[in-house]
Amino acid sequence: MRRIVATLVIGMAITAIGTFGADSSLGTWKFNPAKSTASNLKSRTEVIEETPDGWMKVTRTELRADGISRTFSFTFKYDGKEYPVTGGTFDTIAQKRLDENTTTFEVKMTGTAYHASGSFTVSRTGKQGLRSTEGLHSTASLLS
Repeated sequence: MRRIVATLVIGMAITAIGTFGADSSLGTWKFNPAKSTASNLKSRTEVIEETPDGWMKVTRTELRADGISRTFSFTFKYDGKEYPVTGGTFDTIAQKRLDENTTTFEVKMTGTAYHASGSFTVSRTGKQGLRSTEGLHSTASLLS
């Protein structure tokens, strides 16, 4: 009987670690212009996934208010180091994880004044995300 109870407790602990350790930002996020103060976007879809080797990959498709459409992707780790981005409005990104639902980021475009930082917070339900950005080209957007 003790062996069964010990096995159940260990199994539940492993399940809890896996559940709480999961990255809540993974999935497909769609920009909601009705709930946003970002005036420079008409639409955006962001797919966030983890690669087999532990990196995070973001594929972003967006339509800006000026009619420019673009799709680009980038990979990074939550270690605060700068990683290159090609084809986006910025060419470096650095991200850190603050807690299970919140990450911070900093983006820059080399040779320009473009520089922004902010956070992405996923709601406890996992159904909405709030991205707040400060700096040049500041925006705040609600994603779901």
